Amino acid sequence: MHEMAVCESLLSAMEEAAKAQNFSRVTRVRLAIGRFAGIEVEALRFGFDVVMRGSLAEGAELVVLEEDGSAWCFDCCETVALSHRLASCPKCGGERLVPNGGTDMKIKDLEVL
Repeated sequence: MHEMAVCESLLSAMEEAAKAQNFSRVTRVRLAIGRFAGIEVEALRFGFDVVMRGSLAEGAELVVLEEDGSAWCFDCCETVALSHRLASCPKCGGERLVPNGGTDMKIKDLEVL
């Protein structure tokens, strides 16, 4: 379950931000997660609760904002929205697609004290 490692990295990023911006507590974390990022949201929620225990983010609310996936279609030369990675092009039915959006995860913002 790589979501635990993701949560550990998230905690490190929050600790660095706390030092740089002089805050001591995180009460809410908003994450934007792309549909194709390979993150299992329920596993992330579980890992978040476990990893944040005893830290500046213990008890913080985790808000997940799912971002749409998109891909470039070589058949119709368009960027199209996709509901899942193996979908056909919704415009032309082509199957030669390269994902170009919704593949990452980023911290949108933190609510801090």
